[in-house]
Amino acid sequence: MSKAIKGGEFVIRETPYTDIFIPEEFDEEARMIRQTCLDFLDTEVLNKLERIDAQEEGLMPSLMDKAGELGLLGVSIPEEYGGFGKNFNTSMLVADAVGSGYSFAVALSAHTGIGTLPILYYGNAEQKAKYIPKLASGEWKASYCLTEPNSGSDANSGRTSAKLNAEGTHYIINGQKMWITNGGFADIFIVFAKIDDDKNLTAFIVEKDFGGITMNPEEHKLGIKGSSTRQIFFNDCAVPVENMLSDRENGFKIAVNILNIGRIKLGAATIGSSRGVLTQAIKYANERVQFNLPISKFGAIRYKIAEAAIRLFAVESATYRAGQNIDDAYDALVAGGMDEAKAKLKSVEQFAIECAIIKVWGSEMLDYVVDEGVQIYGGMGYSADAPMERAYRDSRINRIFEGTNEVNRLLVVDMLLKRAMKGELDLMGPATAVAGELMSIPDFGDEDETPFAAEKKILANLKKAGLLIAGAAVQKLMMSLSKEQEILMNIADIIGYVYVSESVLLRAEKIFHTQGADAAAYATDIAKVYLYTAIDKINAAGKEALYSFGEGDELKMMLVGLRRFTKAEPFNVKDARQRIAKKLIEENKYCF
Repeated sequence: MSKAIKGGEFVIRETPYTDIFIPEEFDEEARMIRQTCLDFLDTEVLNKLERIDAQEEGLMPSLMDKAGELGLLGVSIPEEYGGFGKNFNTSMLVADAVGSGYSFAVALSAHTGIGTLPILYYGNAEQKAKYIPKLASGEWKASYCLTEPNSGSDANSGRTSAKLNAEGTHYIINGQKMWITNGGFADIFIVFAKIDDDKNLTAFIVEKDFGGITMNPEEHKLGIKGSSTRQIFFNDCAVPVENMLSDRENGFKIAVNILNIGRIKLGAATIGSSRGVLTQAIKYANERVQFNLPISKFGAIRYKIAEAAIRLFAVESATYRAGQNIDDAYDALVAGGMDEAKAKLKSVEQFAIECAIIKVWGSEMLDYVVDEGVQIYGGMGYSADAPMERAYRDSRINRIFEGTNEVNRLLVVDMLLKRAMKGELDLMGPATAVAGELMSIPDFGDEDETPFAAEKKILANLKKAGLLIAGAAVQKLMMSLSKEQEILMNIADIIGYVYVSESVLLRAEKIFHTQGADAAAYATDIAKVYLYTAIDKINAAGKEALYSFGEGDELKMMLVGLRRFTKAEPFNVKDARQRIAKKLIEENKYCF
């Protein structure tokens, strides 16, 4: 195996297929855990969706209790605290499987993620011993109190205050939090507040029974109606000093690192949700007859089914690739002597760029799948009596959750450039080399006919296109680049398409080499269609960016370079999509 890849390094380095993990490699135990999740949804959740959305008193907490009894709340929690101690990628598989559970999926992910992990990763021994076993079992439910009316994306500007009492025994918390998932039934609140005139937030573990906590009625929302969402008020809430989480003013860092985990887990959840929606759409297309034919016979419907599957398969490929990178980084850090909890955080932080990409691509993929699901159902898609209406409404929050997609796009570029400035990633060397390549004659050497060689060459050129645009933007705009959000979002789109295209291509290549050409046929079609779509997306984003800051001969030269790096031999994407759609329609479900 080659040297382990660093977060963000995919932009400047080729990854061999042997270095990635693909979902086909999950072992029997992981598959059994996944099946347990799916069975739980079938028997306990999907037959109660109307009751859940009506927020029937006590129903969601009781479902959480049952999930706890099955161990679904403690998959990645160490055995010493009552969990199963599974690795990060297995916990991703749970998020994926539960993802088709609508509002229940939101409640479970908030509890196991942003509600539990701050204590698991930042708590001291006493805090972990007191809280984690009860959170793992579901006896206590958790929520996360960060957002305030005037601090959303700018989380560190929160005004909730904490003051030490005269006796020095308690912090007295006052303030207001909003959009608190699980707020209505939570026993534990992870609360972020500023002590005195501190610049940064501090985190606290607050028990509901501490008193001084009131809340507004449940919010009326567009979607995820069954998820408890409350405004919570802290009025002289006395929190014992020993319930400060980590160090004073470390709250913002906790928030950022926990959100990194939340982002990639959200990406995993969109996979499961999309899989369920697409299967329903395929079944309906096979049943619905128009002009004496099932509508699944028509090319326009087949396009929608295939394109949804392509985007789903691609995001899934990227998600589990990154999940394994995180696990591998964790293993290396622990082997080097780092504390396990710290290693968990450091490994996710290392791949924060990939987490942000997966959050954006996953949420936008799910929006596409549910939108086309409604379209396939036609008029019935708009009816609350059919399944697409709820899926469509529930999907929309994911582009806002865990940092808006706009913020995440900006973060992708910001984190890459900061790592380059720190010397952690050599971006400017390759970017300068690409700029120099524009002055050279293109290589018309013999074509490599090994499998996937042509696609890898395209991918390498797409990376060069990204380096060309990013390098030119940095050189031209310097310090003002940070204010040019439209250009930054163009660059983020290029980077994201590169990462997801590479992930799905490597997955197809690994299936080809481990299972044979026949087994890899559909994955290969999917990878090629996604790659050829990415070429046009990257070309469009690149031109828009170059037009924004380039001029004269320099602009003309960069546009020539962009054309060179987004050039490919023709590929019949229509026929490939038809083959993909035919398989899905025959199987009557999403089957890849």
